[in-house]
Amino acid sequence: MLVVGGEQLTTDCGQGTNPDMLQISHQVNIPDNEIEMIAVRSQGPGGQNVNKVATAVHLRFNIKASSLPDFYKDRLLVLRDQRITRGGVIVIKAQQHRSQEKNREEALQRLQCLVKSVAVTRRKRTATRPTRGAEKKRLDLKNKRGRVKLLRGKVSDHD
Repeated sequence: MLVVGGEQLTTDCGQGTNPDMLQISHQVNIPDNEIEMIAVRSQGPGGQNVNKVATAVHLRFNIKASSLPDFYKDRLLVLRDQRITRGGVIVIKAQQHRSQEKNREEALQRLQCLVKSVAVTRRKRTATRPTRGAEKKRLDLKNKRGRVKLLRGKVSDHD
């Protein structure tokens, strides 16, 4: 479990309890009317069923027109992800399962994971320096290695 800005976020990306909304956190939900889902035919091999039944799901979610808080919108738009178009639309295609309902759930779960991932802020790295002993040890090992490599050179008759 992650705690971000006083909110507790679970690391799993399971769906929330409200069926009409996709729950991102305790305060943030995405209404179903902002998510556009279209059933299409799956790609690839699959026998007789694959060419007749539209089991794959295309999910489209417009970030700019959504009711998400600006914090989420800004971070999603800056995110370099191939699922986000230049126009700020998230496009997810789910075709892993044989049933349309399972593909729909998977697409929603992937959207939820993507939006949740931008809520987590990474802790800023504090710059540190190596200790004097560690630096001396590193330089000694470099000198030793250099001497070993020097001995590999050609033998000369300068005597």
